[in-house]
Amino acid sequence: MELSEDLLRGLQRLADPAQFNLKVFSAVLRAALHSLSPEQAAHPALDDTVFQHIPPCHIKECQAAATTCILEAVRNNVDRAALSTFLEDCKFDKERTEHFWTEYQKHRESLEILLENIGRGPQHVSDVSWRLAYEIKVIILYVFNKYIHTCK
Repeated sequence: MELSEDLLRGLQRLADPAQFNLKVFSAVLRAALHSLSPEQAAHPALDDTVFQHIPPCHIKECQAAATTCILEAVRNNVDRAALSTFLEDCKFDKERTEHFWTEYQKHRESLEILLENIGRGPQHVSDVSWRLAYEIKVIILYVFNKYIHTCK
């Protein structure tokens, strides 16, 4: 997996026990996974009491990095060894790597379905006024054998 420098910096910050203890790490990881779930609007993802001592910009950076890492892992169908190696390169310790893998495995199937459904959906009319103008022009062309351009 290849991620940008900003995302790698966010993962390295998330791996640092001095900045994010295990409780805060778990909350950020949960928030990252929650932001990808369909029922995200029903419940707030972040609990403010856990993040009181951390700047909001760091939380945002780490959550974005964790979210991107999870999506890339699902997209590339990464196994445990590859994910562990990647996270160790980002300076994750054994406990955080195990926790990341456990949460990843819990949500992997639903995220695969989510990624498979991107771009799929029922056909729908996206611009009714264009369709109506097209039909009128086709009828005019058929009846009068010439185009008449209209301005809006």
